[in-house]
Amino acid sequence: MPRETPPTAAPNEIVMSRVFHAPRDLVWRAWTEPQHVARWWGPRGFRSETKQMDFRVGGVWQHVMVGPDGVRYPNKSIFKDIVPQERVVYSHGGGREDGPGATFTATWTFEVVDAARTRLTGRLTFRDAAARDFVAKEFGAIEGGQQTLERLSEYLPALQGPAFVISREFNVPRETLWQVWTEPAHFGRWFGPKGFVTNLVKMDLRPGGLTHYNIQSPDGKVMWGRAVYREVVPPSRLVWINSFSDPEGGITRHPLNPDPWPLQMLTEITFAESAGRTTVTVNWLPYEASEVEWQTFEKGREGMKGGWGGTFDQLAAYVVKP
Repeated sequence: MPRETPPTAAPNEIVMSRVFHAPRDLVWRAWTEPQHVARWWGPRGFRSETKQMDFRVGGVWQHVMVGPDGVRYPNKSIFKDIVPQERVVYSHGGGREDGPGATFTATWTFEVVDAARTRLTGRLTFRDAAARDFVAKEFGAIEGGQQTLERLSEYLPALQGPAFVISREFNVPRETLWQVWTEPAHFGRWFGPKGFVTNLVKMDLRPGGLTHYNIQSPDGKVMWGRAVYREVVPPSRLVWINSFSDPEGGITRHPLNPDPWPLQMLTEITFAESAGRTTVTVNWLPYEASEVEWQTFEKGREGMKGGWGGTFDQLAAYVVKP
């Protein structure tokens, strides 16, 4: 979903806000339980190593952010105020290892929008405008904060219901499978359910890039689809938001399902190699979906098994060709 316009910020503040399609208790769990926080905290490409998270007033939260370049950013926070499911306040100090750092007070609020949606707002308050501007420039804190909330939006579906997961082992190296999933010359020649023909219109393989295609069924029906990439990690992982589309690349509802199929799906593809063989695993979940869309997703598991199974059949036939 588009980013929300953040609340008004003072010159010495950074403010970020997002509405999540999840109830408040779920967003609270994801934010306050260490096993969950480590899975989404930080900008894209970063990982979080939690040393300690003593979630109580006076408790200490120590963690190290590790950037995609391997640079480490130790952080230490002390919780100052906790109102369950409403507010978390902490003082924070941290920065680049053997480099510049930053201190601020963070206030996170959890607001019920309705029974299925929650607005999370983070307000970082610095000693003055100069300190705020330094952190924004030196660490990319504004864009990094928005990416962190985006990663949380992608993590929450895993807490809302079980994913659809399907795997297949292929007798080819991982690099080969990565190529056929990511290169336009290959992708359009096998992707889609068994018996369908795919026409690839565009493939922009980068975070934020769009793949746009249509597939034609054996009886001549044409359906459009699109994928917007969130993560591209060669040669092990692809993450995209998938949806039905139109010839212009917009988002549309499922053209054949009378029930409200999720408007968007979070798709994770992983590639794991062992002894020259590669296992491809698809992890599929509704993204920012309503309760009714989740129900439709649950009812459609057999169809998903057939659709993705047929896609794997076409992939297997393609990779064994000379």
